[in-house]
Amino acid sequence: MPPLTAAVVGTGFIGPVHAEALKRVGVNVRGILGSSSEKSRTAAGSLRLEVAYNNYAELVADPLVQSVHITTPNKDHLEMTRQALAAGKHVVCEKPLAMNTAESAELVALAKQHPNLVTAVNYNIRFYPLMHHVRDLVQNGEIGEVYAVRGGYIQDWLLFDTDWNWRLVPSEGGDLRAVGDIGTHWMDLVGFITGLKVESLLADLATFVPQRRKPRQAVATFKGKEESASAEYDLVDIKTEDWGSMIFHYAGGARGVMSVSQVSAGRKNFLNFEISGSKGSVAWNSENPNEVWLGYRDRPNGILIKDPSLLSDGARRYASQPGGHAEGFPDTFKQLYSAIYGYIEKGDFNAPKPYPTFEDGHYELMLCEAIADSHNHRKWVDVK
Repeated sequence: MPPLTAAVVGTGFIGPVHAEALKRVGVNVRGILGSSSEKSRTAAGSLRLEVAYNNYAELVADPLVQSVHITTPNKDHLEMTRQALAAGKHVVCEKPLAMNTAESAELVALAKQHPNLVTAVNYNIRFYPLMHHVRDLVQNGEIGEVYAVRGGYIQDWLLFDTDWNWRLVPSEGGDLRAVGDIGTHWMDLVGFITGLKVESLLADLATFVPQRRKPRQAVATFKGKEESASAEYDLVDIKTEDWGSMIFHYAGGARGVMSVSQVSAGRKNFLNFEISGSKGSVAWNSENPNEVWLGYRDRPNGILIKDPSLLSDGARRYASQPGGHAEGFPDTFKQLYSAIYGYIEKGDFNAPKPYPTFEDGHYELMLCEAIADSHNHRKWVDVK
């Protein structure tokens, strides 16, 4: 079977990450599309790709492309996915899947109309090797009944009023920013590991930087803090949250607490969780992704270092390097795409899907809307 061929939409921070990971798993990346022809050409040149697309219609009409990776602002996800599926392309879409649940529900329905096309959401954090090991550990009862989960996802890249990104604009990214951008990763990961579903929640959100200086030239994600403040800017009122804290009631009685922040100085990309059960606990954080802490009351605590020889059978396939050889953020994309494209190559689209689906993306948006409702009305909200 000849190698599958993909095209990437988006030339900011995450688009090139997709392209590089696809190459690592043997998927041919034919080309890339930016927000302008110039950006397409620049990205295609730096990534050594054959085609710099001029527009999206040109990309989806390319007969040599079997799959499309969408890494654009959230407002584009619905229409781009519609067109890609109509053209018979597999779709891997960045999170959150859409702007709201009305859009994500439409995408779930579209996915069902194309059962022989992959429709995946890029929840890559599931694919640290240790996350599959922890999932097997928890779901096999090694820590007993899950009592509680605590943790969150915190960063500092939007700490100053000179920091700017399209995610700050509701019309580009949706009404929730920190929750939608990084909170969805935490909620997806905890759900993947534990299998728990949220029944009700209580949320508190805050915007600590109510006005920001928007530069008059575009700023790539995470690049603003590497550059000096723009001399030309416009003052913009901010409506999206910098910070949030949520209490979850899970089906079956377990409890959870999640905090998210994009204004926590010194925290660059810190996702963490601790899951407490009736027999033990397990904890992990993304800035030290090759170690898992195991906690006990009746015997010494332990640290598991990522080592394929020590991982569960389900996790071992996602660890490419031997023990003592670290695997990090870029490797999660490689492992996710290995799962997706291996599934495509097998050709059995009725088989269980080893990757996050549009249904997963829709569920996270249901949680986001419940969080917004809870905060706006200062009340507990049931997740329907």
